[in-house]
Amino acid sequence: MPEEVKIPKTSADLIVITKAKNLFSYVFQITKNSPKKFRQTFVTKLQTLAMQVIENLYRANEKILSKDDIESANERKKYQEEAMIDLKMMEYFAMLALENECILFKQYEQIAKQGAECLILLVNWIKSDKKRQ
Repeated sequence: MPEEVKIPKTSADLIVITKAKNLFSYVFQITKNSPKKFRQTFVTKLQTLAMQVIENLYRANEKILSKDDIESANERKKYQEEAMIDLKMMEYFAMLALENECILFKQYEQIAKQGAECLILLVNWIKSDKKRQ
């Protein structure tokens, strides 16, 4: 298993962002040795989805949550929901990659486990935002 991304103690990243970075790192590492015939399908899709998760989490985190600014709150929720969909799609494409022998079962399990951790953290973040509004 690859090493986790080392985040400096001064980092302002949310735990969910750190976990998403670790997931991307893992996906990138295991897919770089995938069979050539899958590099333009499953590999590219998995890597792209992992990057989109991180991008949407950062975009959501940049939107300030304020009772006075409903538009920012709605944008934040939109980015959170997009990250959630991307995580679910990653699990689906990982399953397809497994079925087509692009990745190993233990690699699929790891993607599913790390993706589930991100989903749980993301759902808790969304719940926290609802309480704050």
